[in-house]
Amino acid sequence: MKIKLIQIGKTDDSYIKDGVKEFEKRLTKYVVFESVVLNSVKKSNYNEEVLKKAEGEVLLKEISSSDFLVLLDENGKEFSSRGFAQFIESKQNASVKQLILVIGGAYGFSEEVYKRADAKLSLSKMTFSHQMVRLFFIEQLYRAFTILKGEKYHHD
Repeated sequence: MKIKLIQIGKTDDSYIKDGVKEFEKRLTKYVVFESVVLNSVKKSNYNEEVLKKAEGEVLLKEISSSDFLVLLDENGKEFSSRGFAQFIESKQNASVKQLILVIGGAYGFSEEVYKRADAKLSLSKMTFSHQMVRLFFIEQLYRAFTILKGEKYHHD
């Protein structure tokens, strides 16, 4: 299985970039991993709905019909770290060729993207900046693989 993490908008803070880069490097030990950053649409020109629709059109061009699409969304399912590892394992066992995980823009996703999604995942009931979510999520992805391999990174 290949995992592709798609993010809307670039990461500005160097400490977040460094952390993300470190966990991306670690992930390649376990899985074919690709990180894609799509440019965000300039906010000053659009209202929220038009912005989501424009970002959604760009995002949907990155996804094929056979991909399993998971949106990181505040209304998604919450997992423990072990539960998330089991979710990843279930996709591997189901022979999913490409698992696409998406961190959207500041206003979320368009209706078209929600309709295409196969699942929604929430990191927490708390709100985090989209930049911080990138670091938290990629660390959890790495943690999931260490759990599946029985390594000592995760402690219950």
